[in-house]
Amino acid sequence: MKSIIAGHLNQLWEAQPLVHSITNLVVMNTTANALLAIGASPIMAHAKEEVADMVAITGSLVINTGTIASDQLESMILAVEAAKEHGKPWVLDPVGAGATPYRLASNRELLNYQPSVVRGNGSEIAALFTDNSERRGKGADSTDSSDSTLQFLQEKAAEHNMVIAVTGATDYITDGQQLVKLENGHPMMAKVTGTGCTATALIGAFLAVCSQPLEAATAGLACLGLAGEQASKACPGPGSLQLRLLDELYQLSQDHLIKGLKISTD
Repeated sequence: MKSIIAGHLNQLWEAQPLVHSITNLVVMNTTANALLAIGASPIMAHAKEEVADMVAITGSLVINTGTIASDQLESMILAVEAAKEHGKPWVLDPVGAGATPYRLASNRELLNYQPSVVRGNGSEIAALFTDNSERRGKGADSTDSSDSTLQFLQEKAAEHNMVIAVTGATDYITDGQQLVKLENGHPMMAKVTGTGCTATALIGAFLAVCSQPLEAATAGLACLGLAGEQASKACPGPGSLQLRLLDELYQLSQDHLIKGLKISTD
C-alpha cells in the first residue's frame, strides 16, 4: 500500500487538479493553502449561481458543513447534484454532525447523494449513521475514539456502498471489505483548528487523480499524518505547527511516504 500511495502523490504533482471546496468559514484559508502545498489547485466557490458550473470544470468536490446555513446548504445540494450528473467524485465532512438537529438533518440530506468518501471523527460518524439522537459530539470535537466505532464503521461502509474514514489518534479507512489503519500524526495536531478539515480537503485532491476512493482517502490521510508528525518535531506549540505543517506537505516525497508511513491493512 505504501508504494500505491507514493504513486498517487506523483500523479497529484503531475496533474495539479482543480479541487472545488464548499467549506466552512473558519478553515477556508487553511485548506486552500494545504491544497496548494500538496500540489492541487483550490477553488472556493459558494454562490448557488455558479457552483454547478464550477463542479463541471474541476476534478473533485469537497463539502464541509462546519458553518452550515440554509443558503450554503442550497449551494451544497446544487454542487453534489452536479457532481452526480458529471460523474465527479466528492467527499463529505459532516462537521459536528450530532451537535444540533438542524446540523444532523443537513448532513444526512447530503449523505443521500452518495459521496465517494465520508471523513469525520468518531462522534461525527456515529451520529451521521445512527438513529440514536443521544450520540452527540462536543461541537466539532469527538467524544468517541476512532477505535470505538470500528465495527460500526465497517458495517455502515458496506451498507451504504461508500468509503468511510474515521480520524483520531489512529485513522481507519474502510469500504466495508478492506480496512486500512494509519498511525502517523502527533497529539498537538488536535490543537490546530481545521486539521480534520485539511484531511478532508487532501482526500478531495487525491479523489481527483485516483479512481479508487479507498486509496484516495488513505493517501490524503497518510500525507497529512506523516506531514504532521514531521512538523511536530522540535515544535514549541500549535502556532508553529500550523506553519510547519504546510511546509511539510510541500516537501513530501514518495521516498518519505515509503519510509515513514505506519500503515497496515486487513
